[in-house]
Amino acid sequence: MAAFFFYGTLCHAPLLRQVMGRLPAMQPATLAEHAVYWAEGGAFPLIVPEAGGAAGGMLVEGLSPDEAARLDYYEGGFRYDTRDVAVRAADGRAVMARVYFPQAGRWQPAAAWSLPDWVARYGAAAVATAADFMALMGRVPAEEVAARYGAMLVRGASHVRAQGDAPATLRRQAGAGDLVVAERRLPYARFFAVEEWAVGWRQFDGTMGAPVDRAIFVMADAVTVLPYDPVRDRVLLVEQFRAGPMARGDAAAWQLEAVAGRIDPGETPEEAARREAKEEAGLELGALLPVAGYYPSPGAVSEYLYSYVALTDLPDGVAGVFGEASEAEDIRGHLVGFDRMMELVASGEIANAPLILTALWLQRERARLRAG
Repeated sequence: MAAFFFYGTLCHAPLLRQVMGRLPAMQPATLAEHAVYWAEGGAFPLIVPEAGGAAGGMLVEGLSPDEAARLDYYEGGFRYDTRDVAVRAADGRAVMARVYFPQAGRWQPAAAWSLPDWVARYGAAAVATAADFMALMGRVPAEEVAARYGAMLVRGASHVRAQGDAPATLRRQAGAGDLVVAERRLPYARFFAVEEWAVGWRQFDGTMGAPVDRAIFVMADAVTVLPYDPVRDRVLLVEQFRAGPMARGDAAAWQLEAVAGRIDPGETPEEAARREAKEEAGLELGALLPVAGYYPSPGAVSEYLYSYVALTDLPDGVAGVFGEASEAEDIRGHLVGFDRMMELVASGEIANAPLILTALWLQRERARLRAG
């Protein structure tokens, strides 16, 4: 039987339960001559030697080989290695325990680690992601899973947002047993993922349908935001090359759109909208006005969009070429009067659903916004 000392995210009981399959007894403990810091540029901790330090954490004892293997699968993919060290338990005992140490030189320490800060910003998404991570144990090497953990964490954050109350005044309110997942496969996973589900659901006559195969293109939640200047009555559109129209055979692979981007882990939709506006158009947004939250293609795509109009000062000369070079973005801005935007919608030159939906919302609300 094994003992482990956790100093970082695994001190969060819901995450430890998800990784291990149960929640073992935990007690506070310290590792002398060490300290815990945030990894520079990361959302996870490092433990490093430090004279006079005392790294606080949790001690668990009596773990089986299978449970230790689950911990090694989860942590090992991130290139943490275990060493047996003596820790001081809260009851005064000195206990030899396994500790996950980062590989030398891989990351650099930043600010002092704060578990409450991590839980507040990333905890729920990390717990949801751990379920997906551990489901791959025995099927996919830990290193391969860890390599796409960032994309998985985005999906986990989307899962958490999806748990909010959804209105069901006309449609079915799902109950226990209304959905049965017989099998879930992951044939492709990189920036996006394709999953194959065998799923049955309750029919409208009350019977349960036999499981059927459904392929799902798994994408992150994302935001779109249309900057609108109510004084000058104009908007800023962005133009960029899009692979989807290209793959369809559309000669017009350059699309006119609202500012858009995925919501990063630990980020709200509103924070993502403001970040993307800065990256894609160099703009500081004013008030964000919600347009709608919706699935653009629910038949086979998991993506959920939050669309906004942002009240923004748009003087002459504000449009330019922006984008993140690391993401191969080449994005050109266009200052366009409201009437001209609606002409582009009518002609089909604006041909993507989020911008069309947002333009029609703005058409309805424009008089109120201009009067305000």
